[in-house]
Amino acid sequence: MLGRVALNRKLPPPEVLSGWESAQWIYDSVDGELREEAAAAVAEMPVDWALVPVEGRRKKLLVADMDSTIINVECLDELADFAGIKAEIAAITERAMRGELEFEPALRERVGKLKGLALTALQRTYDERVRLNPGAAAFVKTMAAHGARCVLVSGGFTYFTSRVADEAGFQANRANVLLDDGVALTGEVQEPILGRKAKLDALRAEAAALKINDKDVLAVGDGANDLDMIKAAGLGIAYRAKPLVAAEAGARIDHTNLETALFFQGYRRGEFAS
Repeated sequence: MLGRVALNRKLPPPEVLSGWESAQWIYDSVDGELREEAAAAVAEMPVDWALVPVEGRRKKLLVADMDSTIINVECLDELADFAGIKAEIAAITERAMRGELEFEPALRERVGKLKGLALTALQRTYDERVRLNPGAAAFVKTMAAHGARCVLVSGGFTYFTSRVADEAGFQANRANVLLDDGVALTGEVQEPILGRKAKLDALRAEAAALKINDKDVLAVGDGANDLDMIKAAGLGIAYRAKPLVAAEAGARIDHTNLETALFFQGYRRGEFAS
């Protein structure tokens, strides 16, 4: 459990993972009553916490969403800004991420509105707008350094995932392909589109290749198209997520940064990769 809160049970002092930042208590068993007690104990505090099994706590596979999870923006919205239609596109993105629209048709609609946008806008978007979220590099590189396979799986575009994966330390990336005529976007995306089901399929395929079970996987994301993989993973984390995702995920990060996903796995600050 993350935090500095003692519950109403007879427990030894917490084991500190990082001074004044993260600590854990080990319980003989976990039940609904304990979860309610823990939630109540920190309800008024800006802390993130999770109840996780000790066995298999450090995951062997990380599957992460990119936009608004590993990075700070929605790349498609930022591309739309260079086309002068960011507000229009961002409104559709928000509805799709909340689960109000089917992902695939919403993606086709948004990409279609970018027909004719010069390819130079992609590089400008990456250079000027895309930044790793706090803790992202430490999160990915630490898991990789301890033997986990780390895969970026995005409903966004390979132009960005290939660059973000390299910057953050992912070993592989999967995403959609924007089509162009060599000068500008055609307003089309290569089919089939990588959406909600494809993200879950990617998790299962990566796990099968490693000969591990879903319980050995950590999945993290923020939008409705991430929910199936989050729910399937042994540790599924909603990162500053839309209400639908936050309500159904087994763990949440709302206040701190992505390094908290390492604390949830029992890593100490001294084990983090730089």
